[in-house]
Order: sequence, then structure tokens, then C-alpha cells
Amino acid sequence: MSQPYAAPHISKVYEAITAIADKRYELVSDTELKLFSSSRGKFYTVNYDPSIMQIMSNDNTAYYTHSISYPMLTLLMLRGDLPYDHSLLSPLSDIVWKDIMTNHKNDYDAGIKEVLKSLESKGIDIAELSSKIELIHNQACSLTLSPLGKRIFP
Repeated sequence: MSQPYAAPHISKVYEAITAIADKRYELVSDTELKLFSSSRGKFYTVNYDPSIMQIMSNDNTAYYTHSISYPMLTLLMLRGDLPYDHSLLSPLSDIVWKDIMTNHKNDYDAGIKEVLKSLESKGIDIAELSSKIELIHNQACSLTLSPLGKRIFP
């Protein structure tokens, strides 16, 4: 068995919530998800075997950093394995994370700060939102997920 995936960066939780809010996914089955990226320029497939806690996605994060990616988190959230507060969906909709992260040279923390500042200017309670995201992130970090089969090139 290969090494478990590393814990996700908290930005991946934000991205997963946005994917759900924007309905950029097709839940093919209880264990398979097809998902468009936030820019809609890429398409990912996620497969999961909950009986052995193995998951695979053909996205850059899973492939290059061997860490839990936002497409993986999206599937786990949709299945109910990773609970989330549905009140997060509206404020985190219509965010093109790819563009934001590219503008920040993939400094995920800086990208999150930009989004939170924008949300705060719209009257969103970012302390509450951030707290809810941290709860999900903590749960995600406690997961021990290993690759399902061979890595799939993005």
C-alpha cells in the first residue's frame, strides 16, 4: 500500500465549498465524481473506495503534492463523510479560485485573505465563516486516505 495523502491546505476546503455552491459537479455514483475546475478549463474525475479509505483524483494537487485535493474533499462532502454547514454555499459561490491563486503566485494564504476581504466588504461575517471552514479542515486533516490505484496524470 502506498503512503497516505498529506493533509489538505485549508484553501482546498474553500475551493470544495465553491465547487458545491456553483454546482460544477456530477455525482456519477456514491463513489465517483466528475468536477469542473473554477475556471471551467479543466475537468477532474474522483473515485473513492470507502471500505479501504482509498481515493484517487486526476488533479494537480493530488498528483504533484500527494495531498488531499479539493476534488477529493468535494466528493467526501457530497457523500456526507465530511460534514459542512450549508450556510457557507452562498457566500463562497462564484469565486474563480484559479485566477485568484494565479494572481498570488499560488500563495494560498494570500488568496484566501483576498477573498475574505472581499466577502467582508459585502457584509459577510468572515470570523464565523472562517471558523466553519476551520472545523471542516480539522476533520479533513484527521482523515487517513491513501491512493486508489496508480496516480493519474492531470
